[in-house]
Order: sequence, then C-alpha cells, then structure tokens
Amino acid sequence: MKKIFIKLMTVVISGLLLTSCEADSTAGVSKVTNYPIIEVNGDDVVFIPAGGTFTDPGVVAKEGEAIIPTQVSYNGNFRGAKTLDVNKPDEYTQTYTAINQDGFKATATRKIVVYKTGDLVNSIEGVYLSTTRRNGSLLSAAQGSSVDQKYIYIWKNDDGTYGVSDAFGGWYSIGRNIGLTSATKGGTISGNIATNTFTFPGNPLDNQYFGGTANITALTVDAATKTLVLTTNWLTTPPVTNYNFVSTLTQVQL
Repeated sequence: MKKIFIKLMTVVISGLLLTSCEADSTAGVSKVTNYPIIEVNGDDVVFIPAGGTFTDPGVVAKEGEAIIPTQVSYNGNFRGAKTLDVNKPDEYTQTYTAINQDGFKATATRKIVVYKTGDLVNSIEGVYLSTTRRNGSLLSAAQGSSVDQKYIYIWKNDDGTYGVSDAFGGWYSIGRNIGLTSATKGGTISGNIATNTFTFPGNPLDNQYFGGTANITALTVDAATKTLVLTTNWLTTPPVTNYNFVSTLTQVQL
C-alpha cells in the first residue's frame, strides 16, 4: 500500500534586502523551495514473528522531481528499544526523514510488530484485539470506539513474567486516539495460567498523560476461545475519580 506524505508542494519565500543610502542597493528577493514528498512503499503495518527477518520496502523521497536521500530510525513503543530488534516482541515505529536543500524536513512512518503467539495454556504472549468497558460502558460514538481496538500486546519478560502494553486496554491511546503517552504502560503479570491464578508485581502503575494511580486487579484466560479478560482500577489525580476498566482481549492468530 503506497502512502504519500506531503506538507506542501512549494512555498515562495519573499523578502527585501537591507537597504543603504544608495537607491541601487535595494532589491526584491524571491526564492522557491520544494518541500520533500515521501511515498511509502509496502504496507503501513508489518508483522514479523520473533526471530524472523525484516526486509524494508523503503520509500521514495523527492524534492521536486529529484530523488533525495532518507534517514531511518526506530523506536520500540512499549519496551524502549531504539533499534529494531526482531528477537524482542514489541510494536516498533519506523520513521523515515527527508530534508530538502533549504533545510525543510518531512517524515513518514511505518508500524512494525514483532510478536510471539502463545497457546494460552503455556503462554499468554500475543497480539490482541481489545474491547474495553470503563465503569461498565463502551466509548460513545462521539468519543471514538473501544471495540476491537488494534492492538494490545503481551510479551514474556526475561524473568518469566509477562508484560502488557496498556493496562487500560487501549481506551485512551487507541479508542480515543490520544496516542502512546495516554497508554498505561509497565503492567506485569505473574502466575499460573492453568488455574487462572495471577499476581501483578508491576503495581502500582501511572499514566504519563493523565497521572493518577492504576492497579491491575484481575486476569482470566480462556484458551478455548482465545480470550483474556484484564481488569484494572484507576484513581485519577485530584479531584479523585475511580474508574474500572475491563478489557476483553481476543488473540489475533498470525
């Protein structure tokens, strides 16, 4: 899927030179600059199984009709890597940057998801669609949608515990489309999958965007239906309001 990122095709920068006492030292100056245009090749979202390989479909960046170089950078959105690590499950943002000869910059992005899919008997790792209710209600149509939000991620940490990308199930970050800073990161899950007995050693959690204190309070796993139900309680900053998020996470079979 090709996507073109255009800030503005051209802009005319006009100004006057500083004048001296002689009339012939004053002249009008105009300059035309072509803003960079970036066309992204391939898919907007790429899924890579952990341990797999990524072949960058690349972009085409132009200044006018001339092709110009791009720089590429990566950010692990939930686990903090600054390079793409195909052995470390996470959602990565790949950013392409092009700069024209006058210093004007354009950027374009691609999402890369490195994943493992657990069987929900021995592992709860995976990529999940999330349907979240806050205090029993879905998001209203005017606010967005909290049904089948793409995506919540669960990965296995080195110590055997599990991490979850957003303890609020994407209510603000995806449903309200506020972005990554409104996700409640850092949730940790430990316990016995077979008996649905879990503890949450990452508690308490905070929310960078809103503040307050959150605690994951429950998790249940149903291997037959490939679903998890995650419950989180949140006390906002003063004036304190109590919100309860219940997220039904449906594992995507990749």
